[in-house]
Amino acid sequence: MKILKLTLKKKWFDMILSGEKKEEYREIKRYWIQRLCDEFKFEIFDPECFKHFDLIEFSNGYGHKVPKFTIKCEGFKISKGNTLWGAEPNMYYFVVKLGHIVSTSNLL
Repeated sequence: MKILKLTLKKKWFDMILSGEKKEEYREIKRYWIQRLCDEFKFEIFDPECFKHFDLIEFSNGYGHKVPKFTIKCEGFKISKGNTLWGAEPNMYYFVVKLGHIVSTSNLL
């Protein structure tokens, strides 16, 4: 089972955990291309370029005792994001499509 680990600010962490936010955004930069895509296949808007992840582990901070939850990964796309969910207007992002929550830990 392949897990993508991502850290979030509290606002976005809480919105995803509550089910309000249905996708997460990452800028289209070399770092995220390397983490999310098969570089040999990478072409903008090509859905075949993405690596496969079964789950995403979101944490709110760093360390072992921080709040975390694991959610089903429903795939990726490249598109403009929702400004209510943290995206800049008219900017394209890697969009992480989120499924249901599988587990939680260290929630307050």
